[in-house]
Amino acid sequence: MIRFQSWVFDHTFVLKIEGRVSSLQERLVTRLVKTLINAAVKRFTAKIAVSLTASLYILFSAIASAQIAEGNQRNALPEIGVVASDTISINKEIQIGDILMRQLRGQAPLINDPLLDEYLQDLGNRLVAQSDNVKFPFKFFLLNSADINAFAFFGGHIGVHTGLIFNADNESELASVLAHEIAHVTQRHIARKIQAQQKASPLQLASLFGGLLLAIANPEAGIAAVSATNAAAQQSSINYTRSNEKEADRIGMQILAQAGYDPRASATFFQKLAEKYRLRSTPFAYLLTHPLPQSRIADARSRAQAFDVRQVPEKLSFHLAKARIIARYYGNPKDNITYFESILENQRYVFKQFAEYGLALTYFENEQFAESKAIIDRLRRSEPENLFYIDLATDIAIAQKQFASAVDMLEEQARRAPRNRVISLNLANVLIKKGDIDQATNVLKDYLLVNPDNMLALQLLSEAYGESRQLLEMHQSKAEVYALVAAYPRAIDELHTAYNFAGERRIEKQRIRARIDQFREAQDRLKAL
Repeated sequence: MIRFQSWVFDHTFVLKIEGRVSSLQERLVTRLVKTLINAAVKRFTAKIAVSLTASLYILFSAIASAQIAEGNQRNALPEIGVVASDTISINKEIQIGDILMRQLRGQAPLINDPLLDEYLQDLGNRLVAQSDNVKFPFKFFLLNSADINAFAFFGGHIGVHTGLIFNADNESELASVLAHEIAHVTQRHIARKIQAQQKASPLQLASLFGGLLLAIANPEAGIAAVSATNAAAQQSSINYTRSNEKEADRIGMQILAQAGYDPRASATFFQKLAEKYRLRSTPFAYLLTHPLPQSRIADARSRAQAFDVRQVPEKLSFHLAKARIIARYYGNPKDNITYFESILENQRYVFKQFAEYGLALTYFENEQFAESKAIIDRLRRSEPENLFYIDLATDIAIAQKQFASAVDMLEEQARRAPRNRVISLNLANVLIKKGDIDQATNVLKDYLLVNPDNMLALQLLSEAYGESRQLLEMHQSKAEVYALVAAYPRAIDELHTAYNFAGERRIEKQRIRARIDQFREAQDRLKAL
């Protein structure tokens, strides 16, 4: 048993390792934990210390689970054909990934943008469809960070920084990075890393975690973002293994080519980062989490030659996503207006729509709604079903309080693409603003049937119930929001409040009590993982 207390929290973490754990190992680990946390808190903020403590808890718990599995299955044969299945099962990997994702939602600067989510998930799915050994659905998400980076962790979760999209010149370059991360997941590199560390001595184990925590605590030493510590810890644990990187490069390039992208994009993106790094005093986050010696660039070029030369057409959706990131998450509206106007004037674009859409979006951000509407109406005449244009047209209609026209436009699109995240969430938002709460809640509940973990949908549902003073339902939906960020005590509090508004509705009270029990079980699983 390893027990330690963080002075950031008011409680003690207890890790029960039911295996042959020496007292020396216990003392080493305990001392390491205390030293690292106290040093980190002195250097950084309490918020970072909290993240460090949570990361330590998950990492040591994973090792504890691995040792338990080793003890229980010491004489059992491993499942043939499943890598590292004797260390961490697929179900355990999914469970850990779900918990890490919930923590990320609460700590990291995740972007809840239906358009960008739709674009990234669609791109990722095209790559996953060409992958082998896919054990679970992949989930791709964006973080608002200028770092050029991406990371993968348990359960098929892949995070992408906005800086990666901003610095990619085409979709093939972006896809090359995603394919690499997909390969890390399908080859179960994290589980294999843990499996390898089972054989390490206590001092080697302490050294490993010391290196992980350094990467977690120091943004310049390779974390995805300080608030994304858990995912960064998992990423750091795989990327310094040369064999893992080579395997991910090789398999990633195969995925890239099979999905119809240019396999040369890996080498061109690596070369671009290497050239940009020469002008910097500190490395890019991607270069630190994915070491880039010249031999790796040469290997990528050599592998690409094995594939047929392919001229891949440029994708408008990629350039519109890039324009949206610039207009919404980079700089300020006045500077961005100058930027996009300059691009249009000098014709420095692959697609003119990139600059026009970016300018229209920037006008909107600067509250120049008439100018924004003039551009987006012209763009919609050429592509009336383009979701980027529909989304901005909806925002303009809401700003100008033209709710009826926005509802008509979105309902027409909903008939063509039911449960599309962009259409459904925009329609619900307009209906709430219009005051048509019943229809808004129907749209959201229908969407949540197939997307129960969508944070924005649950937030909109809570807002809709609040507008109509349906307090029972409002507190229930708020509880689900808190559960998505692993804030189970607050979720349970919301359900207790909801219970008080249930009145004589016995079935509803039973449902609430059952959900409270589920949240408590989830909290216990989090502690015992």
